[in-house]
Amino acid sequence: MTKQVFLIAAHKDPAQLNALVEQLRDEDFLIYVHLDAKGAIDPRAVHPAARLVKERVAVHWGCFSQVRATLNSLAQIVTEVPDFDKVLFLSAQDFPLLSNPALKAALAGLRGQELLDTVPIGREPGQWAADYRYQYFYRDDAGKPLRLACSLANRAMRACGFTRRLPGAMRPYGGSSWWALSRDCVRELLERVRREPAIARFFRSVACADEMFFQTLVMNSRFGERVLPQNFRYIQWPEQGARNPKILDEHDFERIAASKAHFCRKIDSRASAALLPRLMALREHRSAAA
Repeated sequence: MTKQVFLIAAHKDPAQLNALVEQLRDEDFLIYVHLDAKGAIDPRAVHPAARLVKERVAVHWGCFSQVRATLNSLAQIVTEVPDFDKVLFLSAQDFPLLSNPALKAALAGLRGQELLDTVPIGREPGQWAADYRYQYFYRDDAGKPLRLACSLANRAMRACGFTRRLPGAMRPYGGSSWWALSRDCVRELLERVRREPAIARFFRSVACADEMFFQTLVMNSRFGERVLPQNFRYIQWPEQGARNPKILDEHDFERIAASKAHFCRKIDSRASAALLPRLMALREHRSAAA
């Protein structure tokens, strides 16, 4: 059986991270973990079934560092794993809803498709009105002088009616940061980023680049026609425009169980303490059913 690779982004709570690795531990699954370079997790404390990403990045919310950490991780995976079906990108605050046998079967049925929550960005009906994220400059991870320069540049651009355009005449797409992409798609994406450095330079000053970068590159490639715009994640947003999804608790169980999702998020070891045993029982039930 072709292996699946799980890439987990982690920055806190090593016990929760290791519990996720343990749930996914399987001879047909390879697990990689990127530890935020500014986080407090000791690499030596990570579950031995996981492989660590060597080139760590200090990740800042909404900044290009999130994309850079993912690209570093993907480059290592492609180098070290000669054959796999997909890379499934997870947060350490995700939890699997299918047993490992059921997850294998589900992914086998989706072979040849890229699982990418995506929508065109723009102001037309059915589009996501997030064009401001790339049309102006954002460097929230930079020092005060560069942030001020971005602010002044944006003010001048608005006054003159100018906006930035994506390099290479690409059409913008956006969506969830969490996805599953095939090995061929990942290899082609990495090669394009290497070949066209202007792409990374542009996205360094995009707001929440992780919600645009992969969607835009995949949809502007030959793999766009293989995209299933669904990432099979159960996520609750407390309100439209909220910065972070709801932390799931035991009151959400019935909705989670009724979903067709492969994973749910966001899980917190404390706030979700009463939910986690029910999710583990759900996985065991689905394992028996499989």
